[in-house]
Amino acid sequence: MGKMENTIKSEILRFAKREVRSALFPISSKVRAMELKLSGLSKSFAVLGRVAKKRIRGEEREKLRLEASSEGKASRFIPERLHSLRKRLGISQRELAVLIGVSRWAVVMWEKGKFKPKRDNKAALVALGKLSKPKAKKMLTARAGGKGKAKPGKGKGKKAKGERRFRK
Repeated sequence: MGKMENTIKSEILRFAKREVRSALFPISSKVRAMELKLSGLSKSFAVLGRVAKKRIRGEEREKLRLEASSEGKASRFIPERLHSLRKRLGISQRELAVLIGVSRWAVVMWEKGKFKPKRDNKAALVALGKLSKPKAKKMLTARAGGKGKAKPGKGKGKKAKGERRFRK
């Protein structure tokens, strides 16, 4: 009788395993399909996140753009006014270049009177003339922070107290 019990138990066990496999196979294939969909969705979500960050940065730049009305485009450019504007705002040539979006060399040439700014840059200069010193500093820190370039208050030639320069 012991052999019969073992035989029946093994048959029941075999039958139960087959039933469980047949019930779980469709579920496991659906789980795999859902995992694939989830990974695809997470990848597309990451891409959308990057696009959204770029768009937000672009909107912030649009807000910080210096623009003036038509009076700025038709205004007369005088190099001495540019120098006095810079001194009134308390910014360097490099910082002015960062605010307008041009190179430092362009600002130097404008102040010397060798070149004149183009229409959009002239309009930006007129708009900059209407700003107060704190607003100009705020815009400068926002622009410098976004690009990683000119930092306000840090000159190239300045050195710490007691520091010496040697040739290498």
